[in-house]
Amino acid sequence: MAQTAALPTLHRSEHTVTVAAPAEALYALVADVTRWPAVFEPTVHVRHLAQDGRTERFEIWAEVGGDVAHWRSLRVLDPQRLYVSFRQEHSRPPVTSMSGGWLFRRLADGGTEIVLRHRYTVADDDPAAVARIEEALDRNSARELGALAALAETGHAVDDLVFSFTDTIPLQGTAALDAYTFIERAERWADLLPHVARVDLTEPEPGVQWLEMDTVTADGSAHTTRSARICRAPEWIAYKQQRTPRLLSGHSGEWTFAETPEGPVATARHTVAVDPAGITDVLGPDATLADARAYLRDALGRNSLATLRHAAEASRRG
Repeated sequence: MAQTAALPTLHRSEHTVTVAAPAEALYALVADVTRWPAVFEPTVHVRHLAQDGRTERFEIWAEVGGDVAHWRSLRVLDPQRLYVSFRQEHSRPPVTSMSGGWLFRRLADGGTEIVLRHRYTVADDDPAAVARIEEALDRNSARELGALAALAETGHAVDDLVFSFTDTIPLQGTAALDAYTFIERAERWADLLPHVARVDLTEPEPGVQWLEMDTVTADGSAHTTRSARICRAPEWIAYKQQRTPRLLSGHSGEWTFAETPEGPVATARHTVAVDPAGITDVLGPDATLADARAYLRDALGRNSLATLRHAAEASRRG
């Protein structure tokens, strides 16, 4: 009689944190994956594939062990139970399956216990691979839970701290690919963009880039940023800053290139999380959160618009 193959071992992990903030606010922050790149340090980019009521599918890029991993996930949102379940539709080897959930438990003092659970299997039950995955889960779960706590305990409404904005300009003819190429080949920016002083670009695999650069804002302030970028020609380039200026705890964005009834356009989208602790250090002792929001909208928008205008010029030359 043929032997039945042994089922892979199902490994489990659980990480918890207690946060002095309402469970509903924390649940809402986790339920909105579009904010994850600006809120969670490991997350680089999230892109929805489908949404149907409380069920959603998306693909996600995240830093895992110094590399950018990519997978697709299915999630079910349950606002009554304050629970979000997830399951990867395909996993990155050596992981063969990954699922879990976020649970938000209301506490008597008005705070919340957040429980993040993972269940996973590994190819051939390789002990070394299991150890690496456990280490990565421990590291990334601690970073994610810590980010939730830090954001929720600032005393400010999350919607005031985390916000998005866009700028769009028209392109000429059908040369949107030239504009895309200008954004993708950022190693040339120090010679072409007045607000960029230095660029270091590496591309460990096609479509994945690490970009470090020194930029100067209109008031003369210099900043060094380091970003992971995902490039998908000719439609979009997404980025997540790993190193942010003092005023930000998180910053992600996307450059998109699209055809509209009026012609091709290029759009720069920013999603930022303000660090309240840096407001008075950067903007002065009397500065408020509203001042910080206005400053960031102006400074980031000004630089991205300058980049878009040069990209549009590249499209005209193209």
